[in-house]
Parts: sequence; C-alpha cells; structure tokens
Amino acid sequence: MIIEAASTRGMQHCETTALGVLLRHEGVDLSEPMLFGLGSGLSFVYWDGKGMDFPFLGGRVKPFELTRNLDSRLGLGLVVRETTSQRKAWQDVAEQLGAGRPVGLQLDSYHLDYFGSKVHFGGHVVAMYGYDDDRAYLVDTDQQGGAVTTSLDSLAKARAERGPMTARNRSFTITGPRALPPLESLVVPAIKACAVEFLNPPIANLGYRGIEKTAKQVVKWLDRTDNPQRDLPLAALLMEKAGTGGALFRNLYRDFLGECAQLVDDNGIRVGHTMYGEAATLWTEVAQLIAQAGETGDATHLKQASKLLHDLSRLEHDAMLALV
Repeated sequence: MIIEAASTRGMQHCETTALGVLLRHEGVDLSEPMLFGLGSGLSFVYWDGKGMDFPFLGGRVKPFELTRNLDSRLGLGLVVRETTSQRKAWQDVAEQLGAGRPVGLQLDSYHLDYFGSKVHFGGHVVAMYGYDDDRAYLVDTDQQGGAVTTSLDSLAKARAERGPMTARNRSFTITGPRALPPLESLVVPAIKACAVEFLNPPIANLGYRGIEKTAKQVVKWLDRTDNPQRDLPLAALLMEKAGTGGALFRNLYRDFLGECAQLVDDNGIRVGHTMYGEAATLWTEVAQLIAQAGETGDATHLKQASKLLHDLSRLEHDAMLALV
C-alpha cells in the first residue's frame, strides 16, 4: 500500500518536514520557514532535569505545539489519534493510508532503522505514505535521507516508546482548507503570538530569561560532565545539526521574517529580520565555542560563549519587542 502521489521532499526540521508532506497532498505548498513561523515555532528552553547526563538547549516550542498552532492559524482539519494499544495504533494508520491520506507520526527516533545516532528522542515526527509486508515508507528530514524506510517492527517500537516528550502512539492527519487565507493576514498574528510568549516566560528556563540563565550556567559545563570531550561537542552538534536548520532554529526564523517583510510593509518586521540575522550568526559562534571547550578542555571558550549568550538574551528580547 503506497500513496504514489505523496510528496517525499525532506526539509531541515522533522515536524515541518512532516507537515509539508501532509499539506502538499492537500494542495498547500508553503516554504519551511513559513511553516515554522506560522506555527509560532521559535522559543528557547534550558533543560537540566534529574537523571540527565548533560543540559539540553532547545530552540523551539514543545513537540506538536507547532502543528496545533498551524492548524489553528490556517483552519486545517487536524485530526489526532492516540492509543495505548499497538493493534489500534496500526489500525488507525492503515485506515488513513488506505483512504489515500499520508499520516504524521510522533515517535522515538532511537528505534528507526535508518537513524545512525542512537539517542532517545521521543519528540521526533515523520510522515508515512505507505507500507508493504515488512517495511514502512516514511519521509524524514534531508539529513536523515528524505524518503526512507524502516521495518514495521521498529516503527511499532518507536511509536510505543515511553519517556520524555513521547506520545501514546500519536498519529495525525490534515484536511486542507477550502481556501487558504492570504498569508499577509496570518503572519502578523503569528509573529505577535510568538513574541508575547518569548517575552513573558513563566519560568526562568524559558524565552529570553532562559538564554540569560544559560549564559550563567555554561561557564560550569566542563565540571558538569565526566566526559567533556563527548558531551560539549554533542551539545554543539545538536544546536547546529539536529534538525534545527542551524543556529538553534534562528536561521529558520530569520528567513521567515524575511518572507514576511516581502508580504507586509511593517518596520518592526524589518527590524526583527535584521536582528534575527545577527542572532543566528551569534548562535553559531556559541556552538563553535562550546565544541572547542570540550575538545580542548579550555574554559576560556565557555567564558566567551557566556558573553555572547548575555548579548543574545538582550538582542532577542529587543527583537521580540520590535515584533510584538
């Protein structure tokens, strides 16, 4: 059972890649930055919970929130199915595919055959467009191969995994709107909603306050781990390469604001676009400094990263003020 007409184009981020597949099947073709921005996807979190080997820096909203935001904004017919039964989970997917509709899946990438990096991440999202007796046909990011396959057994394990950011065998489908509203009427509310959240974080780990907290904590990172040569370069790699589009999603948001500046004559958007261009460059520098600290054991690199993070907290705060 293969949906031959399904688009199998991979993009940079997993959730926007899956959304792109589902939306293009409904006749809606938007750029990845536009999908990310209309979903108010940008955020920041500093996460260092109990039992974690090393802190995690996140640059986007929590898994699936982007999808729900996009559904609300575009008037999509989002249908979400969750179950603790693996039999029912497969039935849900097979029925939708049988009806000719690609399906989005949230799962733990650890179990997928084609993933070279075996790290548990329960917030991964793929699009599924078919299956045969042994394998599932998926669309993942360009980095993971775009159109890929995994065994049906590995897919079931990935969907059923429990732990941080996982969902209960979550699958979802989308029905496109009868008529897509003009983008210029959608982008300003999406930008403002994202800015308000970023400027008013409920706890110090989130938004611009989270970046400031990271600036204070990062100088301790060599002492935070027994294996800095592994953990610091890995943290930097996740910031740049783990489906973020580079610069912890700031490249995607910069490009979104650039598209918006072509749609709407708004000085705040132009200012925000410029400032997020600066922020993207600084985030890449921070990642490089963190990697160098781990490779050399020299804390000077972390002190430099800390200074840039203090600057980034102020810069992104001011950029969001211009956008709100």
